[in-house]
Amino acid sequence: MIKLKRSSILAAVLGFTLALSGCGGGGSTAEQPNEPPTTPEQGQGASGGETAEKPNLRMIMQYGLFDPKTEFAAKYIQERTGYNVEYELLPAEGADEKLNLLVSSKDNYDLVKLNAAQFYNLASAGALEPLDDLIESHGNYIKQSIKPESFGSAMIDGKIYGIPETGAGVSIGEELVVRQDWLDELGLSIPTNTDELYDVLKTIKEKKNVIPLTMSKDSIYGDIATTFGVLTDWKEVDGQLMHRAELPEMVEFITYMNKLYKEGLLDTETPINTAQKSIEKFAGGNAAMYKLAWWNAGTTISALEKNFPEAKTAVVPYLKGKDGKAVVGAKANTTWYISILKSSKNKEATMDFLNAKLEPETFKGIAIGEEGVHHEVKDGKYYPILPKFNDDLNNASSFLTGVDEEKYPIYWQARVRKDPVLQAHFEEFQSNAEGLIVVDPMSTAPPIDAVSKNLLRLTTMLDDNVLQFISGAKPIEDYDKFLAQWRAEGGADMVAAANEWFQSSK
Repeated sequence: MIKLKRSSILAAVLGFTLALSGCGGGGSTAEQPNEPPTTPEQGQGASGGETAEKPNLRMIMQYGLFDPKTEFAAKYIQERTGYNVEYELLPAEGADEKLNLLVSSKDNYDLVKLNAAQFYNLASAGALEPLDDLIESHGNYIKQSIKPESFGSAMIDGKIYGIPETGAGVSIGEELVVRQDWLDELGLSIPTNTDELYDVLKTIKEKKNVIPLTMSKDSIYGDIATTFGVLTDWKEVDGQLMHRAELPEMVEFITYMNKLYKEGLLDTETPINTAQKSIEKFAGGNAAMYKLAWWNAGTTISALEKNFPEAKTAVVPYLKGKDGKAVVGAKANTTWYISILKSSKNKEATMDFLNAKLEPETFKGIAIGEEGVHHEVKDGKYYPILPKFNDDLNNASSFLTGVDEEKYPIYWQARVRKDPVLQAHFEEFQSNAEGLIVVDPMSTAPPIDAVSKNLLRLTTMLDDNVLQFISGAKPIEDYDKFLAQWRAEGGADMVAAANEWFQSSK
């Protein structure tokens, strides 16, 4: 069982507010009824109750470049649920500090949308309301929409402290793309494993005098790494969790990539390449292969075809490992946590509001709007009607407070069908990955202190060193020295905490 560690600093900040709430202290927002709805649809909330006496609610949201008061989604949500909500956006800089101030203020905020670290910190400080009883009594649509294992990611010491928002489900973001016209010119086939990849890249270097393979510094894993067994941040090995940094296969992967680098088959600027720089090289005819993210496909392929109208590209199916099988690593983490503040005077109403947003038709409207206005259905698929879809729903995801985990991945794909090229790449990537996906075993874990405070720093440390090993700036023989440092600087604690959760979750 994961035990909470009290955060003394945050607890001190929040203490006054929590004391007030325990003594019945008031906030600045009293329970004021809305004006009676004027239409039958507005008069009956999505959860079935009359709306005339519903209190105003106050919500803290993540940063965004929009005014919530003018957003279609906010107005739609009010019409469907009958709740008037005042939204407060966190700033781009100093968001955590602002969040703590808002939570500890006398302004009586009711609910908040949190990232994993924020969720853990506020739950640790006792600022969040346990939701188990509220979900049971007011959460019929929530229970229908969200899977039990997802709730596990929002559970600390056996209690649920947030509605988990899992996003659009498991999907694959990147895959190698190659200049098919050059392969045809050289009589080459699309590679199916790392040996064939090496041969193809070597021939391209010799015959075309271009960069055989370019990639960005932030995209060094994926297709190639998976052939060596390096799939995601965490991997189950003999019943224990290991971080990718600890895997013996990591050294095999680095050794292969170092070989490509030394022979000029991998872009020598990989350690400093941004995604945009690599795209420019591929679209500019200076590179033959690039690990493309589907969300960049439209602009990348358009730029390539503008520069070279005769150019043709092909997606390289996921490469097979030494066992002759291909696998693809993916994460299915909870993206956001929607929590009710302990200091809220409207806890039941807030849960009723969250539940009403997941009523099937209401949720569909938040996600993709109205059929015939914002979207249309063709061949069983949802397509956006532009520009209305963008005009009204561009920021709609910011207003989500949990999703229908079965339907949202289907609704969400309307957003990738704005551009035929983008759509084609997204769908081909997913088709190629079908049956091959291995999900990170930590995906359903709740925020864990030793992981939350170390993961970002240690991931950066690992990636920086991997790039140095690949480029030869550090000898691969020193990997064990690096790993010892990684463990000493928090890696060992992080792995131990991850395994404590993993064993308790079985």
